[in-house]
Amino acid sequence: MSPAVRTETTPATFPLRLACVDTGSNAIRFMAAEFREADRFTELEYERVPVRLGHQVFLRGRLAPRTMDAAIAAFVSFRQHLETLDIPHHRAVATSAVREARNGDLLVERIHRESGIRLEVITGAEEARLVHRAVASRIDLSGGKWVLVDLGGGSVEVSLVDDAGMLWSESHTMGSVRLLEELSEAAKEPGRFRQLLDEYVSVLRIPSPAQYWAPSGFIATGGNIESLAKLAAAPTDPAGVSHLPVDDLEALIQLLTRLSYRERMDQLDLRSDRADVILPAATVYLRLAREAGVSHILVPHVGVKEGLLLDLAHTLTSSDQGRGSLEAQLSQSAISLGRRFMFDEAHGVHVGHLAVRLYDLLSELHGLGARDRQLLLAAAILHDIGTFISFKKHHKHSLYLIYRSELPGLTPTENLVVANVARYHRKSHPQPHHSEYMKLPAEDRVRVDQLGAILRVADALDRQHRQLVAEIEMEVRGLELRLTLHGEGDLLLERWALSRKKGLFEETFGYQVSVVTQGPSER
Repeated sequence: MSPAVRTETTPATFPLRLACVDTGSNAIRFMAAEFREADRFTELEYERVPVRLGHQVFLRGRLAPRTMDAAIAAFVSFRQHLETLDIPHHRAVATSAVREARNGDLLVERIHRESGIRLEVITGAEEARLVHRAVASRIDLSGGKWVLVDLGGGSVEVSLVDDAGMLWSESHTMGSVRLLEELSEAAKEPGRFRQLLDEYVSVLRIPSPAQYWAPSGFIATGGNIESLAKLAAAPTDPAGVSHLPVDDLEALIQLLTRLSYRERMDQLDLRSDRADVILPAATVYLRLAREAGVSHILVPHVGVKEGLLLDLAHTLTSSDQGRGSLEAQLSQSAISLGRRFMFDEAHGVHVGHLAVRLYDLLSELHGLGARDRQLLLAAAILHDIGTFISFKKHHKHSLYLIYRSELPGLTPTENLVVANVARYHRKSHPQPHHSEYMKLPAEDRVRVDQLGAILRVADALDRQHRQLVAEIEMEVRGLELRLTLHGEGDLLLERWALSRKKGLFEETFGYQVSVVTQGPSER
């Protein structure tokens, strides 16, 4: 859940009016909709503003002043739309261009100051998660595993997905605008440009797990693939999904290569800001489709903006059960990341179970919320992934791997919180000279202290990595916190580990921890 979204104690009810802004590298898109149920909406207004934020970023690393002014003007008009349509809730996000720009923070600050809209810069993994949510509303993903490719102006997200969520996701800095800018000199010679494109995108690969099964299908999103499906007159099924043959895509690439920029606009009726980037985009899609070994590409005609609306509607109207669904998605994403580094899955999942059990028992003591519970679970699952690099100092390696990875659904700050919580599952307590810890705001450092203290206790209770502790009960006696463990055997090693690792907990919460053991719980 984004910090830009206002949460409420009582879930919102339908009908519900919402809006979103997708600030991409090639254009800014505004959509307003009315929901009468969680997964269905009626579009109230849609506007696409052709502001190419990625133009200077991908070459010089900065947003051009004139481009920033155009983007701010667009947001001022969006604010007017929100007021005219009486829309109380919205979410605005920015992707790779703003994410990479050295002056991206300035744009975010100016947009908020001049329009009142908070622009949230999201990761590639969060972008892929939002696209998955939109795609799942249009295509039945059950019973299989699918390749999902979302190509924007600055990056391409390649994911392996099923109906529950993303199994794997990788973000590559190879978007359509970026390719055009980086190969701009060659763009004047279509034949040479095509040759360079082919060589440039040849490094793209479908993530390695796809080597072990045939995908159920290949799904592509983005404005370029929608235009390509239209140019190819691809047939559309009753759900509104176009089926584009890969051979037809290759034929289109041959046609686009022969035509100049002006000819693409005149003969193919393409917009000026589509005619130049459509060939790089088509080349990326073709490369990945050939890698996946598919004959057709499914084009659902949805993307980040629809995912934003669906996600926002779910967040605002969800009950505790709905928030549990968000936790399940984050848990699956953490497990998928752990598998990439060959982690001890049984241990990680069990420590996660113990950690959230302790979190719930301690709710009156720590006073944290549902989101913190989710961050603790992710950190607990992933706390040992650093052993992929080396067992020695593996807590620091875990910090590095999590921080440099992206967990879908988390903001960059939340991702750093998870990385720090995992780092403090062993060895030294948080210190002022720990640089990654000090990058966090003061309130987030307090969260790390509390969540890290709980994780240390949970990790101690699976010291043997044999999942012997089945249940935990807690009793508070003055300043003593007594844990009763139900499990197999005498749990001697777990009790010993807890005696060594409880220091951060006692230091953070001010309670002395003691432990007793019993056999398996009868409950």
